[in-house]
Amino acid sequence: MGQLLNLLQGSVFLKNLSFYDCPKFLPQSCLYNGNIGQNQKHQGAQLSLQGSWEVVHHEESSFKCEAKFCDEEELDGLPHIQTLREFPKEDLLEKIVMVSCHQFFIYTLFHSIAFLVACHQSWTALRKQDILLLQNLSDFKEEIANCSKFSELLSSEVDIFVNDSFSQSHKVLSSTVGVTRFCYACIAGFHFEESQHLLKKVAKASRRPYVAIIGGGNLCDKATALHFLASRCEGLVFVGMMSFQIMHALGLSVPFSLVEHKSCKKALDIVQLAHDMNVGYLVDLGPVSLHEIGSFVSNHKKIIWIGPVKFNASSQYITYGASKVAEMLDQLSQSNCDVIVVGNMACQVVRQGWSALSTINMIENASVVWEFLKGRKLPGVTALDRAYPFEVKWKDTYSDPSQPLVVDIGSGNGLFLLEMARRRKDLNFLGLEINEKLVRRCMDSVHQSGIKNGYFLLTNATSTFRSIISNYPGELVLVSIQCPNPDFNKPENRWRMLQRSLVEAIVDLLTYDGKIFLQSDIEAVAMRMKEEFLKYGKGKLHLVHGQGNDQGGWLEQNPFGVRSDWEQHVIERGGPMYRLMFSKSTVI
Repeated sequence: MGQLLNLLQGSVFLKNLSFYDCPKFLPQSCLYNGNIGQNQKHQGAQLSLQGSWEVVHHEESSFKCEAKFCDEEELDGLPHIQTLREFPKEDLLEKIVMVSCHQFFIYTLFHSIAFLVACHQSWTALRKQDILLLQNLSDFKEEIANCSKFSELLSSEVDIFVNDSFSQSHKVLSSTVGVTRFCYACIAGFHFEESQHLLKKVAKASRRPYVAIIGGGNLCDKATALHFLASRCEGLVFVGMMSFQIMHALGLSVPFSLVEHKSCKKALDIVQLAHDMNVGYLVDLGPVSLHEIGSFVSNHKKIIWIGPVKFNASSQYITYGASKVAEMLDQLSQSNCDVIVVGNMACQVVRQGWSALSTINMIENASVVWEFLKGRKLPGVTALDRAYPFEVKWKDTYSDPSQPLVVDIGSGNGLFLLEMARRRKDLNFLGLEINEKLVRRCMDSVHQSGIKNGYFLLTNATSTFRSIISNYPGELVLVSIQCPNPDFNKPENRWRMLQRSLVEAIVDLLTYDGKIFLQSDIEAVAMRMKEEFLKYGKGKLHLVHGQGNDQGGWLEQNPFGVRSDWEQHVIERGGPMYRLMFSKSTVI
């Protein structure tokens, strides 16, 4: 257990068959001994509070703020992602799994490890050497720079990447973002999933009244996030360094050394916003103000405490005031109040007085929360595979959802699919496209022409194909991938769309004797697609007749008699098209 707790930052590899040889330049690794321990109750560094206190609040305390509720569109920075909880257990069989964690939260890794160990042991005996920990990745400049070669080495032979390092999701690192380019499935671990859920709760004003206790410094950088909170909350309590900036902006006496001089205007803007929205606020956390704070938050249904409460970076001791606030929140959490504590220092204070009945939620890294509240996307989240965020209502999509389905992946301008839908009323057609403008244009064409058997969805088919098509009530009879755009300037992204996960999903969901049509005007791209389907087709695919050696193994003509827009462009300029058709075997 000591080895686990001494990790700075690392990744865990689970393997079913043999020992994993890590790159030689990586630091010495330690083997996990197979004993899953209990979550450790960490005793953190103590904090101190000092200085004067001042109470400043709006004249009326009835809190009739009319700030709008946060809707789903405002949470685009946290897309719905695939998770270990939802991932098919059978897909873990004989796979190498890499799990990323972080030094301060290593104890949170146990749930994901225990789950993966249980999955492996249900199929075969798990040996001691089947779990490997890599440590000290943060010491490598390649990790911080998200070096592509370093990421490729880290993920060498890895099939599935599980990110359980939510605390690092605001950074672009090789071990959390870079490795996702080279693994065929990238999903969130249990701790990551839970932390993302809590982060959404921070932004949503789902329970009211809602109050935020805000500490820490660097008000200028956090101004956008503070405006967001002011628009969501009925009350604000400023503590620590944050309180001095508000006090200084209000003209109160503040020690010169504690003032962030560039923050005065932004602090006044926040005060003005709170005043305009009738949001009550308190400033500072001194011993005498504890009763005022207690009265201020007692009638609230949701409370977030974010940021340190200390005034001095060298402070080492927890004050009576901070402990009392933690005790206050602990009691409120037992009285049907949602309490979320954010930041390592605040969490340490809460843990020291945590009662058995406490239901306080904690997010240890405040930087992640601040970045999200500023409206920025979190790279560690967006790098994971997206799970489709809602169920497709097929009855509303097609007039007859039981008809056989044709799917065009990367449907572009939709000319191929729209013309096919006009010609074949006995089939339903679905275009999957990642470009939002193209999808809107295609759907406008669907509505204008009155097509009842054609539809287009905005999505990344690489990670969502299985979840979308698996719920379709009819049979999947044809999948086409036509002229995907290769980026030869970025080799690591060149084949990003056609990955193992997509190929396997297509093969699994395609009906027997169903077809896969592939084409490109670049022979290397067409050959790559062919190789990927043969490699990951599970032995179920064979080339249909008409692809003879006299054409180099390619189909000479488009078998549908309907061209895509790019295909039409290539033919008109006299260029070649490289086409092939697979059929799913009826006998395995």
